[in-house]
Amino acid sequence: MGHQQIKELLDGYVTQYNRPDFIDSDPISIPHKFSARQDIEIAGFFSAIFSWGQRKTIINKSLELMQLMDNAPYQFIKNHQPRERQRFKGFVHRTFQYTDLLYFLTFLQHHYSQHDSLEVHFTRHPNMKDNLIHFHDTFFSLPSAPLRTRKHVATPARKSTCKRLNMFLRWMVRSDKQGVDFGLWKKIDPSQLMVPLDVHVERVAKKLNLLKRKQRDWLATEELTKVLSRFDPMDPTKYDFALFSIGVLEKEIIWP
Repeated sequence: MGHQQIKELLDGYVTQYNRPDFIDSDPISIPHKFSARQDIEIAGFFSAIFSWGQRKTIINKSLELMQLMDNAPYQFIKNHQPRERQRFKGFVHRTFQYTDLLYFLTFLQHHYSQHDSLEVHFTRHPNMKDNLIHFHDTFFSLPSAPLRTRKHVATPARKSTCKRLNMFLRWMVRSDKQGVDFGLWKKIDPSQLMVPLDVHVERVAKKLNLLKRKQRDWLATEELTKVLSRFDPMDPTKYDFALFSIGVLEKEIIWP
């Protein structure tokens, strides 16, 4: 199959799945419950971090966390007192436990006391790889950072695909008339984004001969993003709608 045929195939799937109809069944539904910028950002960050495993479970655990924050995540993060963290003692999502959540709350409270957005951490460098490394290092820069919590925020420095952070960035940066992604962050160009590479995206990308690398790691993320940039250099990560949805929702690729 030629370059143009694959592009037409993927463009068709983007049109099919980049629609508000699919919000409710996806973790992006959590930030869509809010209208204030910081609420969207915090809800999106947590639901992206929780995004491994079954989507229904991810959504339910994200909703549970928002309820524990009184469904006002920004106000809770900024204003809560340490004693109020006791309410989270029973909260667990897979390997994300109370200790991890306590540090996330600590960092976010510290951050929002100085900045009005997480965007600042992803604009320090011209390429997203260095920004992701910067964010990881900054996130764990506080003295109370537990070693065990580091596994929940990926970094290219450890060769991770950084799938969950790249998905969060797609949500915050991309903007189109469909209104699925938010387009809240204006200092990052969509062309800088990296594709969120997970097992589903990898499998479909290899089936379409878009990805050659055997390991699912940061170099594979770079390779696939570079290929997708040939289809749309200004917005390569829109093809996440196609690759992920084919991998999860379709039993086979339907050729045009």
